[in-house]
Amino acid sequence: MIFLKLFFSFFKTGLFAIGGGMATIPFLYEMADTTGWFTRDDLANMIAVSESTPGPIGVNMATYVGFITGSKVAGIPTAIIGAVTATLGLITPAVIIILVVASFLKNFRDNKQLNNAFYGLRPASTGLIAAAGISVAVTVLFPEAFSLAAFNFKGAVLAVILLALTNVKQLKKLHPIVFIAASAAAGVIFKM
Repeated sequence: MIFLKLFFSFFKTGLFAIGGGMATIPFLYEMADTTGWFTRDDLANMIAVSESTPGPIGVNMATYVGFITGSKVAGIPTAIIGAVTATLGLITPAVIIILVVASFLKNFRDNKQLNNAFYGLRPASTGLIAAAGISVAVTVLFPEAFSLAAFNFKGAVLAVILLALTNVKQLKKLHPIVFIAASAAAGVIFKM
């Protein structure tokens, strides 16, 4: 039963998260609040891990949530089933939509209403991505409560330093993994 719920939760996320993996994050916050499969702190860690690993962030996060949810049921074998189930739930709507659109593409290629619909989806996906960014920033900078006493000064300083370093002309040529590794090292050293 948990796997069916897992599949349909991610199916809904995949169906409505237009704009890529970052657009799935608001849905995952809602899922964390309603299902209890993971916490908001777990979600912040999932985002960090999913951003640093190869592959689409949405798929990585679905796989991660499915794995931890399945492992709570009965260990590693069900964790793998959970990971596959959540991932399939997330990608199934996209596969269905792509197949339908591809079959009718010639008929709709110059359809003004369809072009207008896609144009209208751009602000929605931008808003979902912005909401995800703000949620992650608030979770990182205010890990316990939204107050100045709980403000994560170390995280804010690291963010400012990384922003400055990524805008230095000579450092822009460096691969992003260098900044990810440096941030991980700073987190370990300064216990962020």
